[in-house]
Amino acid sequence: MKNKKFWQWKNQSEDEGRARILELSGTIAEESWFDDDVTPEQFKDELFAYNGEVTIWINSPGGDCIAASRIYAMLMDYPGAITVKIDGIAASAASVIAMAGTRVLMAPTALMMIHNPMTLAYGNHQDMQKAIGMLDEVKESIVNAYEIKTTLTRAKISHLMDNETWMNAKKAIELGFADAILEDAKKASNEASYAFSMRTSQLSLMNKITETYAIAEDQEPPEEGTAGLNELEKRLNLIKPQ
Repeated sequence: MKNKKFWQWKNQSEDEGRARILELSGTIAEESWFDDDVTPEQFKDELFAYNGEVTIWINSPGGDCIAASRIYAMLMDYPGAITVKIDGIAASAASVIAMAGTRVLMAPTALMMIHNPMTLAYGNHQDMQKAIGMLDEVKESIVNAYEIKTTLTRAKISHLMDNETWMNAKKAIELGFADAILEDAKKASNEASYAFSMRTSQLSLMNKITETYAIAEDQEPPEEGTAGLNELEKRLNLIKPQ
């Protein structure tokens, strides 16, 4: 039997102050969830085992639309906040799962892809017509998830799916499929530290200038027509960082 478990919890913890991390990698279900009563329940039991925020990292080319639908429903039903972070690709069925995120973040290099559902069919023309009708309904169900997240019109979403639309992070945000680009926390921290250091240095330099000028004025009064200490302090205050 193939390994059906395409997800992995990095830290299942009872600590409600710590967000749990779930990784969805590779194909979404190597075997169909259509006749599977065990695997979906296992996912659900693990998801609802604890409370609190959940961060989901997605890197998947897609897979079984039934599996994606059930995971989407479970995530939507989960009471805690769901942050989806796409670090590689969220294509096809994986993009449907991403729509369940309270917030959807994408790495600057990540991709999202949406397209029409596909299936294999055989038989006579009536069988083919049934398959086409089934695909139409599956597409409409997927459009439901995209519409809730993006607020785009169903016609616009359908057109994007017809054309197999690939989106980088900026395009996904523009269309409403994602909320923001993943930021480098280290860089933001360093910039804040540098800004604070620069402000401190400027204040220190201005204080030294004032002190030096005050000492010089005590030793020898300024010549007539030159600025005194009070005037210098006024000028420095105009350029002092706030």
